[in-house]
Amino acid sequence: MLWNQKKNIQNYRNVIFTKASSSICDVVVKLLIPVGQVAFSASLLESGSGTLGPINAHTPLVFKHVVSNIGKAYSPHTGIFTAPVRGAYHFEFYIMAHGGSHASRVGLVKNGEHVFNALEHQTNGFGTAANGVTLLLEAGDVVFLRLWENHVIFDDGSHFSSFSGHLLFPM
Repeated sequence: MLWNQKKNIQNYRNVIFTKASSSICDVVVKLLIPVGQVAFSASLLESGSGTLGPINAHTPLVFKHVVSNIGKAYSPHTGIFTAPVRGAYHFEFYIMAHGGSHASRVGLVKNGEHVFNALEHQTNGFGTAANGVTLLLEAGDVVFLRLWENHVIFDDGSHFSSFSGHLLFPM
């Protein structure tokens, strides 16, 4: 009887292993990217101070001073966040405006579609604007910020212009 129970358990294990190996890519992805461990924060300039813009076209922003990038879903080379798993994600962005004739306007973009903006116009001195959003993302969806056409953004060593996001929970 004990021999039969062992044999049944072994057969059951073989069935489970066969079914699991058919979706080995899913297993590998889950092992490489632990669910719930996705978060990043970055500011616009690595060092120094400066104004980007105005530019005659919408321009993707690359936030180069990465403070954290847990899960490596944010690329400091392209400025693009790529969702590693399906889930609810929260993003926040802050922009600094420096007085002048051009306003500061930044938009959050999901898969090429505009979602939200932050806008500030200071004729002199400094001002800030911020916005945030919670999005349902599929694995592989991309989110980034873009500088609006003919607008500017300012940053300095205090890192006022920043972009952050994290996975709230997988779905």
